[in-house]
Amino acid sequence: MPANERAGQPATQADLVDVAALVTAYYSEHPDPGEPAQQVSFGTSGHRGSAFRLSFNDDHIAATTQAICDYRARAGITGPLYIGRDTHALSEPAFATALEVLVANDVQVLVDSRDGYTPTPSLSRAILVHNENGPAAQADGIVVTPSHNPPEDGGFKYNPPDGGPAASEITSVIQDRANDLLRGGLKEVRRIHYDQARASAGQHDFLGAYVSELAAVVDMDAVRAAGVRIGADPLGGASVAYWGEIADRFGLDLTVVNPVVDATFRFMTLDWDGRIRMDCSSPYAMASLIDRKTEFAIATGNDTDSDRHGIVTPDAGLMNPNHYLAAAIDYLYRHRGDWPAGAAVGKTMVSSSIIDRVTETAGRRLMEVPVGFKWFVPGLLDGSVAFGGEESAGASFLRRDGRVWTTDKDGIILALLASEITAVTGRTPSERYGEITQQLGDPAYARVDAPATREQKAALAKLSPDQAAIAELGGEPVRERLSTAPGNGAPLGGLKVVTESAWFAARPSGTEDVYKLYAESFLGPEHLARVQDEARQILDSVLTGG
Repeated sequence: MPANERAGQPATQADLVDVAALVTAYYSEHPDPGEPAQQVSFGTSGHRGSAFRLSFNDDHIAATTQAICDYRARAGITGPLYIGRDTHALSEPAFATALEVLVANDVQVLVDSRDGYTPTPSLSRAILVHNENGPAAQADGIVVTPSHNPPEDGGFKYNPPDGGPAASEITSVIQDRANDLLRGGLKEVRRIHYDQARASAGQHDFLGAYVSELAAVVDMDAVRAAGVRIGADPLGGASVAYWGEIADRFGLDLTVVNPVVDATFRFMTLDWDGRIRMDCSSPYAMASLIDRKTEFAIATGNDTDSDRHGIVTPDAGLMNPNHYLAAAIDYLYRHRGDWPAGAAVGKTMVSSSIIDRVTETAGRRLMEVPVGFKWFVPGLLDGSVAFGGEESAGASFLRRDGRVWTTDKDGIILALLASEITAVTGRTPSERYGEITQQLGDPAYARVDAPATREQKAALAKLSPDQAAIAELGGEPVRERLSTAPGNGAPLGGLKVVTESAWFAARPSGTEDVYKLYAESFLGPEHLARVQDEARQILDSVLTGG
């Protein structure tokens, strides 16, 4: 889709959400549980919606929290539940709703001791630390965040005792129970007043516990010794207090370029579609930081819950997420001598094949999985996967000694790793990526969205390789037609077609009436365009029954 004419330009007053009206709608509007668009719906990252669209209101969060309490009881989870929130306007009221229901259900709740914001990786870390010695009373958690979504959106994620995003067999149970509670008029929801709930909650120093251990996963001494000049932009999100603490604790030459928190996010530049979106992988949303690229050796951005990273270098500007993942994998598997020798590289089916080539060069096993970070959780937990990453700029990796760090995406350590790479090698990650492409090939990669009805999206999600029985793509013989992931045999929820030099993959969007078409070619942009055109023809034929 073409970029909006105002993409990359500063937001104006007319672009800002009316926070008072949004919060009022959260409490005063009530969804119709018979309307699918107004039901609780867990995607790859929890339930998301907006109070204005009657898809994220007090009713939804009360029902979802009660459903989580019911799930905990059935699963025998009796330890503390860590809960954190980001800086979106709906996160505070949703946090209050959840707390009222959790405490009413006799759940031991732990909130931030500084009454601050909590990045997703910090909460994942807290769960894992509590559970690492195998206590009978296992902990879990909730993060109130819609990630990088626009300011009017809210989000609600559940992390079970493994510390990572909840798997579909858990979220489906929570989702179905929540919708049953909505249809029942919330009569089975237990709830107390907020002042009682807040007084009953325990406290946890998320920031102190997370920052104090960072040297176990990133070589902070090397970064400090090299004097790498760092610019960190939290994009108004949950990492805002973390970056200042990181600079002070480790003595880094680090500037927090924007310490402002404002629920309208008025300081943002507009994303590709002319909307405010805190997407640190978007050159439009990151335009302000890119403009300052020559001020820092490494500049970084995080989305609102800090589970994604954006890396800006003086020589390349904002790195494509695939490029940075390749450079990070190349560096880590060369400089982490204590990592398990058999630990795999994890990537999603729509990430660049340059990662495959880097992995092969490193002599490591590749684990390719469907979209969703949840697929990396077991491997990160037991050390069989040392790095797991997604093309959407989300990744995490093991501690320097080979033990688990987080089982959810951690944009903070990926941002710090860029400075470690620069400190240790004397080259930026983008310079190293240039060297990699000279050795292994320079891929052209793109993702585009195409219109699709709900029926067509459902058909695409169930597509079998036999329905796309093509022998050639882009002038090359087809090597593989996949509807399950090679790494774990899980359904891709779409289709991937692979040749020697190129591939395309298609999967339905979980939130919009489009399908996402990913494609890549090592034969250049013109060949990529040919692959995309042929892929569209194949998909149009299949989806229209032609």
